[in-house]
Amino acid sequence: MDEKGIKFSENLFWDVDGDDLDMDKHKEFIIERVLDYGNMNDWIVIKNYYSLENLAFTAKNIRSLMPKSLSFIAAMTDTQISDYRCYKLAQSNPPHWNF
Repeated sequence: MDEKGIKFSENLFWDVDGDDLDMDKHKEFIIERVLDYGNMNDWIVIKNYYSLENLAFTAKNIRSLMPKSLSFIAAMTDTQISDYRCYKLAQSNPPHWNF
């Protein structure tokens, strides 16, 4: 992906052609990937492109984020973890009992 000079880590979009991604059309997908698998440079790219407020709004609707990613986005945007869809889904789907 080299839209407007935007450069992400090469490993970030291993399963899709990064050149086909549009920063506006595929916003949720890009944000999810950066939060779960990106490095600090990738975070800086999306923070500069989308703004913290827009990142928080979009991330709140993402269905699945790794726990560390959820903690990171909540801390960086000064929001509550309980406001995120992925947190609510995880709470409503408890793990199986271990016998």
